[in-house]
Amino acid sequence: MTLKVIGILASPRVNGNSDLLLRQALAGAESAGAQVEYLRLIDFEIAPCIECNCCYKTGRCVVEDDYHIVSAKMLDADRLIFATPIFFMAVSAQAKAFIDRCQCLWAHKYVLKNTAAGRDRRAMVIAVGGSKSKKMFECVRLTMKYFFDAIDMNYAANLFVNKIENIGQIKEHPSAMKEAFALGQKLADPDSEPPEKPLDIELT
Repeated sequence: MTLKVIGILASPRVNGNSDLLLRQALAGAESAGAQVEYLRLIDFEIAPCIECNCCYKTGRCVVEDDYHIVSAKMLDADRLIFATPIFFMAVSAQAKAFIDRCQCLWAHKYVLKNTAAGRDRRAMVIAVGGSKSKKMFECVRLTMKYFFDAIDMNYAANLFVNKIENIGQIKEHPSAMKEAFALGQKLADPDSEPPEKPLDIELT
């Protein structure tokens, strides 16, 4: 069984630290036999949610832009790797705009009572921050927990790396690059059991 793995980069910076880790994770998934696709949110026009609640009746967002392209690819995938830098202790603006637009998927599941029951879909998050705060990733954990639930994906793993600021600095953190590859490989293993709780790896 060939799994489809999609990697979504929510950083506005190409070849930045979260980007490099995402590419490593996708390389790991590909080495496990998965079919991988890499997307950057900055390449798409995705407007903020306008909170019109039309999706409560249809399960579909009425704002016509590139959100529908990205979400269709995400929903078709068996696995998702979502990568974001940390801005002001939260996900990036690009990440938040896309996640907020997935309110229609929450409505599809919880208001209209439609679920993807029986399909094994899993997701992991990669996040990189530059602060010394020990609470750097708390907001990310909570946001991604509810995001993955709305899109019917099992929250499989976190890779959080702190005290990384300069572009490309992650290359000097070989254990982070190694962990990204291994997590991507594990995520794409069709014979692995869904985790009961996310595997949590936090590096400094």
